[in-house]
Amino acid sequence: MASSFLENLPTQFFRVPPVSERRPFDTSTFFAYIVPTCLSYYVAAVLVILPGTRVLRIALWPLVALLAFRATMGIDFTGGDPQKTFFNVDFALIMFCFVVRTFEWTTAKDPLKRHLRPTGSSPSIFMDALDLSTNVRGIGWNWSKSLRVPPDARPSSRGWFIAYVLLSTWYHSIVCGAFHLATQAFSPETFTVLSGGTIFDATLPPLIRYFRSVIITVFAAVAIFAVMQLIYDIATLIGVIVLQQDPAQWPPIFDKPWKADSLRDFWGYRWHQLFRRTFVVVGGWPLGIAFGRMGYVLGSFLASGAVHNIVVVMLNQNVEWWCMLLAFGMMAVGVLLEHMFTRMTGKEVGGWIGRVWSMAWLLVWGSIMMDGFARAGLLASTTLLDTACPVKGIVEYYVTVLDRWLRECAS
Repeated sequence: MASSFLENLPTQFFRVPPVSERRPFDTSTFFAYIVPTCLSYYVAAVLVILPGTRVLRIALWPLVALLAFRATMGIDFTGGDPQKTFFNVDFALIMFCFVVRTFEWTTAKDPLKRHLRPTGSSPSIFMDALDLSTNVRGIGWNWSKSLRVPPDARPSSRGWFIAYVLLSTWYHSIVCGAFHLATQAFSPETFTVLSGGTIFDATLPPLIRYFRSVIITVFAAVAIFAVMQLIYDIATLIGVIVLQQDPAQWPPIFDKPWKADSLRDFWGYRWHQLFRRTFVVVGGWPLGIAFGRMGYVLGSFLASGAVHNIVVVMLNQNVEWWCMLLAFGMMAVGVLLEHMFTRMTGKEVGGWIGRVWSMAWLLVWGSIMMDGFARAGLLASTTLLDTACPVKGIVEYYVTVLDRWLRECAS
C-alpha cells in the first residue's frame, strides 16, 4: 500500500485535469483544499518572523507548494459557466504567489520585522503574520525598503478616507464596465466568445488596422487599470473598516500611469507594484546574479511575461507561448535602452519627448500583449460590472459608429 501510494504520488499531484474533472467550489472543497493551503502559508509567515526557524521554513516549503498545486488543479470556480474561467486563473495566480513568497521566506537569513501597525495596537506575532501574509507590497515591513509608494492625496481623517474610497469604488466600477464593453463592441463576434479573436483585422489596410488595434489596446488597458483599482479599493475598505487597520497601510496602488515620462517611470513606479517582488524573486535575482543589472531587468520582465503567458494558456492552449514573452521582453529592452541613453549622455529620459517615447513603446508592444489576451478569450469574461453599467447602450453605439467610420476610411 505504501509503495503504491508513493509511486502514484507524482501522478496524483502533478496531473493537470480538465475543468470538467475538477470539484466545484463549495464548503467541502473549501475545507479540503483551500484551508490547508492557507494554514500552511500562514504558518510560514509566522516562522519567518521568529528567529532560528530557517530549517523549519525550508522543510515546510515543499508542503506549501504541493498543497497550492493541489488546490489549483482540484477546484473549479466557474460554477459551470465557461465565461467565468478567469476565476480559476485568478485563483491560480494567488496560489503561485503563495509558493513564490514562501520560497523567498525560506531564503531569509534574519527575521522579517514590521515597523507600521494600527494606532494603539500592541505587537503580536500572529497579527503581524496575518499582515505579512496578505501584504503583497510589504507596506510597513523592512523587506520593502526600496519600494516607491505614490503620494497619498486622500483625506487623512478615517471617516472621510472611507467615504473617498467608497466613491472611488463606485467610479471605477463604472469606468471598468464602460471600457470593457467598449473593447468588446469593436468585434462582438470574437471578443464576446471564449474562442477569442485577434485585435489585428487583416481585412483592413496596415495603417487603419494598427490604428484600430491601438484604440482597442488603450480601451482594454483602461479597463484593466479600473478593475485593479476597484479590487484594491474593496480590499482597502475591508482592511480599514473590518480589520480596523490604519489607512496608512493602504497607500495608493497607481500614480497616474498616463503621466509616465519613461518606461522606467511607468513600470517601476506609476503602474501597480503588486507582483513586483514575485517577478524579482522568480527572474530578477537569478539572472541578476549571473548578468548584473541587465540580467536583473531582463529576468524580472521575462518572469512577468511567463506568468502572463500561464494566464493565457490556462484560458486557451492554442495561443502561442511567444506573445507575452516577446511583449514583456521588449519592455525590458526599452528600459535597458533608457539606461544606455543615460550612461552615454548623462541625462535621464524625461520631459515631453520621454512621454512620447514611452507611450509609443508601450502601445507597440502592448498591442502584442493585448492581442494574446484577446485570442485567449480573456476579453469575453463577463461580470456584473458590464450588465450594471449605466452607459451600456451609449458606449456600444459610439464604438460601433467609430468602428464603422474606420472601415469606411479604409474602403
